[in-house]
Amino acid sequence: MNRYWFLFYGLVVVQPCVAEETSGTLRESLQRSPNRLVFETYNVDNWDLAIIDADGTNRVNITNSKKQHELYPQASPDGTKICFIVDRGIGRDTVRSVWVMDIDGKNRKKVADNARQPFWAPDSKTIAYLPQEFPRFNIADYFSTGLVFYDLESSKTRKHPNSQQLHHLYNPNFASNGKWIAATVHAGMGYGHTNLLVEANGSRIINLGDQAPDGLAKSSKGKRSFGGCRPCISPDNKMIAWGRTDHEICVAELDLDEGHPKVGNVLTRIRDPKNKIYHVDWAPDGQFLSLSRGPISKGDLSKPGTHEAACEMVGIYAKGWDIVVVVAADLPVIDLDRPNPAESYQVTKDGASNKESDWFRPAK
Repeated sequence: MNRYWFLFYGLVVVQPCVAEETSGTLRESLQRSPNRLVFETYNVDNWDLAIIDADGTNRVNITNSKKQHELYPQASPDGTKICFIVDRGIGRDTVRSVWVMDIDGKNRKKVADNARQPFWAPDSKTIAYLPQEFPRFNIADYFSTGLVFYDLESSKTRKHPNSQQLHHLYNPNFASNGKWIAATVHAGMGYGHTNLLVEANGSRIINLGDQAPDGLAKSSKGKRSFGGCRPCISPDNKMIAWGRTDHEICVAELDLDEGHPKVGNVLTRIRDPKNKIYHVDWAPDGQFLSLSRGPISKGDLSKPGTHEAACEMVGIYAKGWDIVVVVAADLPVIDLDRPNPAESYQVTKDGASNKESDWFRPAK
């Protein structure tokens, strides 16, 4: 397979100092990009959604709500709408719901209560989401059962044809060919913790954890592993990025054209031995990747609308976390302890629990 330009997650140091800008920096490339980013942020005791240009400028808060908390934004492929979740209530009495609105925050509409982690079908006409496992709230990201499709035009829902077998999934996303959904499963469907490909309109399930991408170090048992979580398929369906550990993100070749999809060689590994790196997402044109990065913590319960758990999870306040963009580069390893301004650029700088970024290209 030919080498592709892939996106890397380079994070600059969480400290305010930024590497000196030079000719040919990533920031200069981002200033020319037509793409934008939407992400969750904690603003004055409230979760909100914000939009920025690719280089971090022109930041706009598109929710500004005070009685509810908006999180986990996902922009539609056509750049016109955002689906997201809303949390209301406190602790185990929290009600998490899926909503949709225009890209500017107008025309909000509820899709479903007791639901989480919505994502778009490639046609931008359907939102899929994961129903909550039990009525009472649980912060665990895999607290889900089944999969439902919601049609924007008719407001009707239908279950995935294999919905009854889908259990404890999280972070689902569609391949742009509409045939597969990538997701992580935790303690469900007969698996421990692994990444899956779920047939979008069928019953096939491919366990990517059984595959052994070349380029990963072997374990003590002499095996390579596709372990980790939160897989994200590239716009051209030829690569997949995922968090292999809390401190490493990998990009590997992906073949969805075969009868049995498979993962190929690892193309790059992004490492940060000090900070956690999570929530990788591809730009629509495949030129950049964004990710969340910050210090290890378990949240801060003094912050209204938050919970206590691992800081990368939805609804957990993550002090010092910011969004970083990385350029595609033919480099086997990117060491985030030594940021290079030609490779990575930190697009948010306030550390206000900025997480779960999602790219979009505004509709003309």
